[in-house]
Amino acid sequence: MYRALTRDIEVVVEPFYLEEQSDPDDDRYVWGYRIVISNHSAISVRLVTRYWHITDQNGLVDEVTGPGVVGEQPRLRPGDTYEYSSGCPLDTPSGMMFGHYQMETDDGELFHVKIPAFSLDTPNLLRTLN
Repeated sequence: MYRALTRDIEVVVEPFYLEEQSDPDDDRYVWGYRIVISNHSAISVRLVTRYWHITDQNGLVDEVTGPGVVGEQPRLRPGDTYEYSSGCPLDTPSGMMFGHYQMETDDGELFHVKIPAFSLDTPNLLRTLN
């Protein structure tokens, strides 16, 4: 699992390879990821937008932005936790993702919460270190 903490908002990511949706013979590799966002702060926040920076093993970058997550813009009161799952297809057997959420306080202040960088690797991927 991967963790990041920004202004007492914790983001935990757990990626997993989706073998049944992948087809290596057709250069299609699919991962799911589960994200848990926990509000350890003393204020309420609403997740307004998301930004993803996705890089495959060849260095090809895809940037994704949009409102909320999985069609929702959840509001987290102090002590609340929000969990969702999503996925990412790549044309290569490994890659990396990171990003941020834009949060809004009840007073209208906007700030970014870091999504930690996490690795997308197919099981049994052989790596060579020099």
